[in-house]
Amino acid sequence: MQVQVHESNLQLGVIGNGSFGALVDARGRVVWGCLPAFDGDPAFCALLSPREHEGGDFGIELEDFARSEQAYVPNTAVLRTVLHDSQGGALEILDFAPRWRQNGRFYRPVSIIRRITPLSGSPRIRVRARPLADWGARVPEHTWGSNHMRWLLPGFTLRLSTDVPVRFVRDGLPFVLSHRLHLVLGPDEPLARSIEGYVEEALTRTRDYWREWVRYLSIPLEWQEAVIRSAITLKLCQYEDSGAIIAAMTTSIPEAPGSSRNWDYRYCWLRDAAFVVRALNRLGATRSMEEFLRYIFNIATHDGTLQPLYGIGFEEKLEEHEVGSLAGYRGMGPVRRGNLAWIQKQHDVYGSVVLASTQLFFDQRLVDPGDAHAFARLEPLGERAFALHDVPDAGLWEFRGRAEVHTYTAAMCWAACDRLAKIASRLGLDGRAAYWRDRADTIHAATLEQAWRPDANHFSASFQSDYLDASLLLLADIGFVAADDPRYVATVEAIGRELRHGDGVFRYVAPDDFGTPETSFTICTFWYIDALAAIGRMDEARELFERVLARRNHLGLLSEDMAFEDGEGWGNFPQTYSHVGLIIAAMRLSRSWQEAS
Repeated sequence: MQVQVHESNLQLGVIGNGSFGALVDARGRVVWGCLPAFDGDPAFCALLSPREHEGGDFGIELEDFARSEQAYVPNTAVLRTVLHDSQGGALEILDFAPRWRQNGRFYRPVSIIRRITPLSGSPRIRVRARPLADWGARVPEHTWGSNHMRWLLPGFTLRLSTDVPVRFVRDGLPFVLSHRLHLVLGPDEPLARSIEGYVEEALTRTRDYWREWVRYLSIPLEWQEAVIRSAITLKLCQYEDSGAIIAAMTTSIPEAPGSSRNWDYRYCWLRDAAFVVRALNRLGATRSMEEFLRYIFNIATHDGTLQPLYGIGFEEKLEEHEVGSLAGYRGMGPVRRGNLAWIQKQHDVYGSVVLASTQLFFDQRLVDPGDAHAFARLEPLGERAFALHDVPDAGLWEFRGRAEVHTYTAAMCWAACDRLAKIASRLGLDGRAAYWRDRADTIHAATLEQAWRPDANHFSASFQSDYLDASLLLLADIGFVAADDPRYVATVEAIGRELRHGDGVFRYVAPDDFGTPETSFTICTFWYIDALAAIGRMDEARELFERVLARRNHLGLLSEDMAFEDGEGWGNFPQTYSHVGLIIAAMRLSRSWQEAS
């Protein structure tokens, strides 16, 4: 698909392998990538505009560039970019991070592989490998040998092995691309075989891995390409060393132009991760659930207390700082490292974790299904949920300046107790089932009484307020109310009147700590589409879904927010929340496979 390229935009592709990720722009330039993992130093930080030094990128620059085309190799995480010059020359770049099964485990090194192939004419190129260190603050010390270069990054030595003459890379010299070339960027380990042989084998095995993974997804009949791309993107956002699932690969892409709503999303929000797990579970990709629960059991305290988010290596403290060496996306700072939300109280996380765990006890395909011991490890989370269901918190939107008893929080605390009752029944633990059913019923009755506004004829965002919030759209999805409950139907309709603007939906419209929101929060639009279908407005839901799909970027990827007028993506990228919303809505809206046969 051909794209228009402007300086710093979100027309980006993502590559990765469960160890790290990188973002590639429409000209085939790596502009973002943290090493050696999602939370590491962004050696490739061009996306956020280094102030002092050129670079922070890894590009294949074509002289007399005219246009580009870019697409994924179908059903894979292998990205294909074709660059055309104005003289009829063209070349192909294949970018991927190697991933395949080997010796009983996954081979997934911190490595970017690039294969460059001339297609026509005499394309003249430069290879630019310009990693920076300390968040773009300095050019790292580097050395070179006969067929490699090395950069000493903080805590990681990066090596580029290539059959491009090293001087051409070192000095950025232009040359005519007359035959296929290969670049392997990764750990400081020499290749023990020919670079061409390694790249070709890695490409074949990585491509085969992803095609096999996709083959076993239980996808809907319609919108298959969109669902597959979203599923692969979610998979790329899990850090498999620990099982953590990051919210996005970037930091500080503003939610709206010049808004200062710039946050670091390279960590594991338990709520976001639980949404990812539930979406992948619906597609039959249950390994992510098992790995995420391993992560949860590593961070769970003896009394069940949970923070809203943690680092990918189980870090509890994620101190938030502004980074002066990067000017920000399009110069729109500040750039933040760390996220102060780790100190917040967000009580819905207990329900999120229990919901993400429930399938473990019911899915007979699993090698290690949940048992009484696993149930016992979840019960402290239920105790916390019951104790906190009517205690003010920052809510899922992470308000920094106020606390209320949020309706969504209370409903998720109910969900924790409700699912524990169901799990206990499944395990034949009748006494525990009765115990948790009583607690669920207590929360349910209190929440219905406190959150319903008969005069306004809708649920309220919190027990203390009368305003609307898009999270109320989830009350039917989690089973708190039936989709045909008149109170839920009325709430969906009220949100359509007050929070919908064109083809987007606000989280809320009431001013918050940073003023009035300006962009639509993409997952909220998908929640609204799902709710429309649930209350019987299927045709309207399908039409809106099609229009939102058309606003994905040229590779089918979504960021956190969209501008209402032109649909431009804003916020961190790629956003797991947004792709979860797409999958859930597509599965609700699609015609059945029986209708195709």
